[in-house]
Amino acid sequence: MLAAAGLKPSDFIAPPPVEIWPDHAGALSLFIRNYTQWRVGSGGPVGLDYAVLYQDMRLRRVRRRDQVETMDLLRVIERAALETLHKS
Repeated sequence: MLAAAGLKPSDFIAPPPVEIWPDHAGALSLFIRNYTQWRVGSGGPVGLDYAVLYQDMRLRRVRRRDQVETMDLLRVIERAALETLHKS
């Protein structure tokens, strides 16, 4: 398919690897598992559905004290995602 478009694999640059800090891995995993769970208003996405996120953590038996830290980190990811989504 690339050849049909006049392209070759070397035309694409691989993104640099990203290091995930172990303390942030849980929040990132939670976001990735639930990236389709946005609350949407007339202006577009407004935030993630936290009920879904807490249910996900309950099903995975995340300790309550770890849920607080995970949600704090997830809110940073959510805010960055919303800024990106609203740029377009």
